[in-house]
Amino acid sequence: MERVLAARGPRSLLRQIREVMAGGGPAQGRLDMVVRIIAASMVAEVCSIYLRRATGDMELFATEGLAPGAVHVTRMKPGEGLVGEIVRLGRPLNLSEAPLHPAFSYRPETGEDPFHAFLGVPLLRGGRTVGALVVQNRTARVYGEDEVEDLQTIAMVLSEMVAAGELVDQEELKDVELAPHKPERLKGTRFAEGLAFGVAVLHEAPVAPEQLLSDDPAQEEIRLQQALEALRNQIDEMLEGQSGLVGVPYEVLETYRLFAHDRGWNRGLEEAVRSGLTAEAAVERARWEHRARLKEARDPYLRERLHDLEDLADRLLRHLSGETQVERQLPENAILIARNLGPADLLEYDRTRLKGLLLEEGSAASHASIVAKALGIPCVGRLVGLRDRVSQGDAVIVDAEVGEAFLRPRADVIEAFEARAALRAQRKAEFAKLKDTPAITRDGRKITLMMNAGLAVDLENMNETGAEGIGLFRTEFQFMVAEELPRLNAQTALYEKVLEAAAGKPVIFRTLDLGGDKVLPYMEAQREDNPALGWRAVRMGLDRPALLRMQLRALISAARGQELYIMFPLIASVDEFRQARAHVDHELAWAERRGRTPPASIRVGAMIEAPSLIWHLDALLPMTDFVSVGTNDLLQYLFAADRGNSRVSERYDPLSPPALRVLKTICDACAETGTPVSVCGELAGRPLEAFALIALGFERLSVPPAGVGPVKRMILSADREAARRSMAGFLKGSSGSVRNEIETLARKLNVAL
Repeated sequence: MERVLAARGPRSLLRQIREVMAGGGPAQGRLDMVVRIIAASMVAEVCSIYLRRATGDMELFATEGLAPGAVHVTRMKPGEGLVGEIVRLGRPLNLSEAPLHPAFSYRPETGEDPFHAFLGVPLLRGGRTVGALVVQNRTARVYGEDEVEDLQTIAMVLSEMVAAGELVDQEELKDVELAPHKPERLKGTRFAEGLAFGVAVLHEAPVAPEQLLSDDPAQEEIRLQQALEALRNQIDEMLEGQSGLVGVPYEVLETYRLFAHDRGWNRGLEEAVRSGLTAEAAVERARWEHRARLKEARDPYLRERLHDLEDLADRLLRHLSGETQVERQLPENAILIARNLGPADLLEYDRTRLKGLLLEEGSAASHASIVAKALGIPCVGRLVGLRDRVSQGDAVIVDAEVGEAFLRPRADVIEAFEARAALRAQRKAEFAKLKDTPAITRDGRKITLMMNAGLAVDLENMNETGAEGIGLFRTEFQFMVAEELPRLNAQTALYEKVLEAAAGKPVIFRTLDLGGDKVLPYMEAQREDNPALGWRAVRMGLDRPALLRMQLRALISAARGQELYIMFPLIASVDEFRQARAHVDHELAWAERRGRTPPASIRVGAMIEAPSLIWHLDALLPMTDFVSVGTNDLLQYLFAADRGNSRVSERYDPLSPPALRVLKTICDACAETGTPVSVCGELAGRPLEAFALIALGFERLSVPPAGVGPVKRMILSADREAARRSMAGFLKGSSGSVRNEIETLARKLNVAL
């Protein structure tokens, strides 16, 4: 059958629809006129529009060809009928014999008995199916690809018109599910503790198309091709390490390039533009279709590809708009919503306005989580389906005490949150009063309480928390947030600033802990099967001595006349430490030969993170001036469970006999040799775990800034010797965890947790 629409083109139909909109009159009348125009243009005997109610039901809102009395009467339950199948699949359904399809549901009030051919496409908004547009014919036929394409173009325009209230009364829209609106509670994982309430801001929200229909398809196609070419060039530059983009893994960029050159994706965009859409609208339509289709996929790999397509579409939209650099503007009380973030992404936002962070992915040890802790921003991650469940401007609660997010919370939930926030503020005020109080247990044992840092902004927390120094300064953050390798002068200036802010308090500088998941954009990416066990940390420094020596030279120069503490990460053998220390001696001699003022004293230590060192402490400790236990890596290696992998990271409890015995072994060995030892991993920053550490014998803890107050309060209330006597029994436990037993002991001893 020859189609009139094919001859006239979809632009003619879209122009007619715009004229109907401009004509005024009741909304239902305009909607009825629209389905008549579509039916005539498609040479279809039926054209119907269904919209999704808040209940999930699909309601017939307008029809040409079915019984008029069925409008607002016929409703399909979720998953019911062919319309339900369209919603479930999120893609077109094209049938020559509709009644023979297993999902077909006969509704006698519609009078659709004589119609055989069926073509339905979803009305998509923000990747969610909010309705369906259906055409039907009496004769059994399969609609052509161009007809499907045209109907999809019309559906996109209709979904925007409905959302804008141009085709349906605003009163009717109250119960039409155009966007998520119900209160939802999502369970995730706590990454950075705290509470926050504010409005949702989507990270790198796409540039919304201001115009859907074009007046010059040829010019739009030129714009599209130019933007695609710019996008491909940008991705090629990223892969060559010439871009300042931070935190995007090499493998993902390769995937982006494949998608950017994909003929099917490009052809779909070109056809949408030729049909009468602007280039921006074509990209939006492609994004919504992919999102609706892939989020239903069972294959995890296919679902992950959705993230690649999302980012690719966002980048292409920004190229079309000319806004290749995203402006990080925030409202007051902003809650940032993202799938994942790099550390530079988070730092580009105004931290005075950013109150909370919600991530669909990530891990507690990710860069974004560490930065969030440093900035005091509550963060919850691993919130499955977050981006599809929240819209820009939604009210959001971040409960990073238990690891939950409340989207569009009810009034009673907000009230309960405010009560908890007030209590938390009261506790914070109590902690502030303790900042000048020495951390001494009830039985008179002094515990040195220091803080972890890695950013210049962390230094502001030194005096606020009452920390006795910086027990771990992560020097790699300067490298991760820079667009190029920091030069000697830049490194020296940062270390000088840190020492000046410390005002005589000790600062332990950890040398670069790069590699693994910490990939720099300006360094050649090394693809490894198991990066956590690969070329990282001190291994990279020893293999690239120029990089390590430049950092050591900057540290020695910055510490002239002052105490300098240098600590090497991920030492796995005594020989590695010997080689690393030799580089320190070499740089110290270099400075002295040139008449530079040396540090007043220099102490060199090792991080105990590799289990291999536990059985070689007798050889290592005499060579070191101090050691620090990095429990994050030590325990993931001990239990062979990647702490960044949500499937296995919860499979062990650090308060279990194996972990406690390992920590006890290290503590005892250091006591025998008189080697100062501290714990600087995540364990030290949580009151219950910190209680277990001092019960094992540790007297030096380095914690995140937010953990100083709670841990100090715990220390002041604890009887260290009583705890040590009971801890011996827990080391012999036969269960996978003794957390409950330790907590019971703490409460028995009236320890403030």
